[in-house]
Amino acid sequence: MSNVLDQIVATKKEEVRKGQAIHQLNDLLERMAAQSAPRGFHQAIRQRLHAGQSAVIAEVKKASPSKGIIRADFDPVQIARSYQQGDATCLSVLTDAQYFKGHNSYLQQVREAVSLPLLRKDFMIDPWQIHESRALGADCVLLIVACLSDGQLAELFAAATELQMDVLMEVHDAEEMQRALNTPATLIGINNRNLKTFDTSLQTSEQLCTMVPEDCTLVSESGIHVSADINYLQGIGINTYLIGESFMRHSDPGQQLHKLMSGQV
Repeated sequence: MSNVLDQIVATKKEEVRKGQAIHQLNDLLERMAAQSAPRGFHQAIRQRLHAGQSAVIAEVKKASPSKGIIRADFDPVQIARSYQQGDATCLSVLTDAQYFKGHNSYLQQVREAVSLPLLRKDFMIDPWQIHESRALGADCVLLIVACLSDGQLAELFAAATELQMDVLMEVHDAEEMQRALNTPATLIGINNRNLKTFDTSLQTSEQLCTMVPEDCTLVSESGIHVSADINYLQGIGINTYLIGESFMRHSDPGQQLHKLMSGQV
């Protein structure tokens, strides 16, 4: 997977170069000015948690490098509306085209269709992408520690903060967690997928959650399929979850979300 990450970052550098030639910063600033204000991604999660409930970031996702096509009949608007009806707290929308079969237009379509805060799920490597994300209507961006230097993390985090966007900082191991904790990040995602083997284990969340101060919101990502997984994570004090694949394989993703969180699966 580290090789895949290297390939993705190399592809992303070329995409950014081409994108900057088409949409210069002034163009993005004009599009950003036409957007409504950020919807408060982290705030929505905190409100759910303060009400004594768990929060779900439900993912609009067609494919992945490890699983291939997850959902052939992919309609991002229909999926997003289903999630909103199923009581998702926020949505994550894949926009990477080459590796995840996403598209920038999916984020724009979802933004118009639902009122939930949106995470742009992509590989951020350049501040230009942060501006592009806001121009597309994103309320939050993903920063993957494994893909970025400490300097890049600081630069991209600052760019997002300046645009009043939230940042979900994703880690896979203790070293990456320590690097994340050295930033101002207060929304940290623990990806339970091993980058070398693709295997997932919720024990990754259990091992890393003890490193995090109480003022941070932890999100457990990957490997969450049944209600017992939710119970396990709640038992170790994690109450926010990013879930995609297990929902996307059902005809009504929002209904599956409701079943998962009410202990029916």
